[in-house]
Amino acid sequence: MVKYIATVLVDDVYMSVPNEDTLTTAITGFSADGRVMYMLDSRLGNTAALYTKNMATGETDLVFEHPKADVSGVMAHPVTNEIEAVSANYKRTEWMVLDKEIEADLAYLRTVENAEVNVTSRSMDDTLWTIAYTLSDGPVKYYLYDRDDRSARYLFSNRPTIEGLPLAEMHPVVIESRDGLELVSYLTLPYGSDADGDARPDGEALPMVLLVHGGPWARDRFGYNGTHQWLSNRGYAVLSVNYRGSTGFGKDFINAGNFEWAGKMHDDLIDAVDWAVAEGIADEQRVAIMGGSYGGYATLVGLTFTPDTFACGVSIVGPSNLRTLLATIPPYWAPVMKMFTTRVGDPTTEEGLALLEERSPLNYVEKIERPLLIGQGANDPRVKQSESDQIVEAMQAKNIPVTYALFPDEGHGFARPENRTAFNAVAESFLSQHLGGRYEPIDDDLLPSTIQVPTGADGVPGLADALPTGTVK
Repeated sequence: MVKYIATVLVDDVYMSVPNEDTLTTAITGFSADGRVMYMLDSRLGNTAALYTKNMATGETDLVFEHPKADVSGVMAHPVTNEIEAVSANYKRTEWMVLDKEIEADLAYLRTVENAEVNVTSRSMDDTLWTIAYTLSDGPVKYYLYDRDDRSARYLFSNRPTIEGLPLAEMHPVVIESRDGLELVSYLTLPYGSDADGDARPDGEALPMVLLVHGGPWARDRFGYNGTHQWLSNRGYAVLSVNYRGSTGFGKDFINAGNFEWAGKMHDDLIDAVDWAVAEGIADEQRVAIMGGSYGGYATLVGLTFTPDTFACGVSIVGPSNLRTLLATIPPYWAPVMKMFTTRVGDPTTEEGLALLEERSPLNYVEKIERPLLIGQGANDPRVKQSESDQIVEAMQAKNIPVTYALFPDEGHGFARPENRTAFNAVAESFLSQHLGGRYEPIDDDLLPSTIQVPTGADGVPGLADALPTGTVK
């Protein structure tokens, strides 16, 4: 069935998009002659579908929609800019051909590598294409494709230093939430632990790290993931879950997360842990929760709202109090403040303020029973240092142990390689202590970094001795 959208220009407003569609509706481009506009739109359905609009008549036609995933990419002719293929990413990226002229090309390209295909550029005469192949257990591989000869020549990879290494494969899995939502997730097992490739360990259940993505209006996806590789190399199963509120799966899935921070969004994470335990993947007594930004918040929620579920937690730049988080949003975030108030909680109303306080881990510090490692950048403009300071101080006041790693030259996450290495060295020693996986002792890994540990250095094996001279412990 063809769908139509009417666009009306009223008071200089070209198009009106309701709040529930703002993350799944956008103008994406125009044909070369400017007569056709391309846009993603969810206003007439659930997922972001691809539409064309005739700029002369205003008529808008549906080109393609996926029942479970938003349109995530298009292939356009290099001269006319007419769309020839479109992709959607549910578990993995799938390309649907719209123009039969390139059908045989894509069919051939799928035979070159067992990986996701992405056409990155095309010559103006359209005889040569550059292709990127995305794998989960190796670097992105680039090829030059000759359409006349129908042949592809390998060029290079984006990370030659990891070519040929024994890396673990990522498995897309779909986990059902307690209320029936499909949670597209990604599981990585240690290399060599899954001989038949069924995404289940050959032997006993493994210690597991639940790795929670930030945003929360973002998503995990298939492909090479350095954190998955690092943790699986240390002997852990690693599970990343697209909990409700994640993007890419339609507006209904996003909007199901409205006002559900520490609510149903956290239930999804617990359901994923329960699934992994039931499937014989995870040892129930040895599951950690770890993440950055919203993932850091989810870690704090995990240790306060469900204190018996996780053996330990690693929170990186995670907000501890939603009220203070919204009160310190930087000025350049002002245009998206409306999204926070309509999806997280409105601090200008009594009801909204009560919800923010109810869902803030800081208010439940006394429930923390399991070890916690916190990482923070002192210059973070999004999640201020005060978010970590205040929960550390509250834990200290109640004599609850915590290890706090502070980097004075970092912002929202750790950008400097020396600081990332330092924090990872601390984190893997911490995880080893509580989950039992392998780790490399902390030697001189901290020296090039700016790491400070205001409290809890003695709580991580080797950390106190490895800290640079003069660092607060």
